[in-house]
Amino acid sequence: MTTLQTWLGYCLVALLACQATSGMASTVEELQAAGRLEVAGNISPAEDLVPGQKITLTLQIDTDRWFTGGTRISIPEVPGLVILQTEQFATNASEKRDGVSWVVQRWTLDVFPQRAGNFTIPPIRVQVKVNTDESEPVEGALHSLPIHFSTVVPEALAEIDHWVAAPAFEVRQSFDRPLEALEVGDAFELEVMFEAEDVMAMMLPAFTPEKLPGLAAYPLPPVLHNSNNRGLARASRTQRISYVVEAEGHYLLPARDYFWWDTRSKQLQLLSLPATEITVGTGSAQAKKRSLAITPRQLLALGVALVLLAGLIWLAWKWLPRLPLARCSAALLALWQQLLALRKPALPRRLNPDNSSGD
Repeated sequence: MTTLQTWLGYCLVALLACQATSGMASTVEELQAAGRLEVAGNISPAEDLVPGQKITLTLQIDTDRWFTGGTRISIPEVPGLVILQTEQFATNASEKRDGVSWVVQRWTLDVFPQRAGNFTIPPIRVQVKVNTDESEPVEGALHSLPIHFSTVVPEALAEIDHWVAAPAFEVRQSFDRPLEALEVGDAFELEVMFEAEDVMAMMLPAFTPEKLPGLAAYPLPPVLHNSNNRGLARASRTQRISYVVEAEGHYLLPARDYFWWDTRSKQLQLLSLPATEITVGTGSAQAKKRSLAITPRQLLALGVALVLLAGLIWLAWKWLPRLPLARCSAALLALWQQLLALRKPALPRRLNPDNSSGD
């Protein structure tokens, strides 16, 4: 009887163990089906979207256990969308649900629509590794639900080919030296910088220099920079162009216009780079001579000369009528006759045939 009771006890323990084991989740799918592992996705903003605007897609993974390995996200390819994982780490948190502690992971993806229309982001595969009630953790894949959204082109952008959709955007230019008094053979550098928030550097406008005969342009490869500081994404694109003067002349680097769709105010803004005029050689020298002709020193000299001339005219008008002109004229005539008499020869003409003087 004791042996029978012992065997019955063993069978009962085994049965209870099987029932307990059957109640445990041994796979990721079973954990998800039991409501102990969840994944959800959403986008922000979700309305009033324009092409080129950044959309943040957040994937949230929750479990009442804990994660024992790294999480890997497989980014889908969707025509018309650029989807990037710019954050390499998740935001971890914990929360209470009905008195039970849950561990939360939040991952973000950046989505940039490239055209207007309707889009569907298919279920995103997430590879996780979590602890279970058993001794060994389980590893497997979860899939989020598909996400739907649409983008439209506002009326203000209907006739524009390219714009930057961002909460902040600026463009500026600078030269590495003064552009006055340039000569043939001189070189200078133009730097153009674009900066914006919530965009990628590769999406900022390109700057292509004009082809101007006599002014050779040598653009350097653009420098792209992306940064993310506490959720604030900034991008910059710096373009440098080296110019070499090959001939004299007048050159114009034209103005440039760039369109900015302010995603905060939902308004179109226009940013411009001013035109730059460059004169090399004779044109510059002529401009310099014209500027010298009106210097203050020359104006002073001209004024003094005019005063002296006016004084001489006044003196002549006052004193000329009082001079003894008749007496002076008679004296000068007598002196002239004496000079002519000195030229006459001492002998008569017939005795001095070689004389060339008059009678």
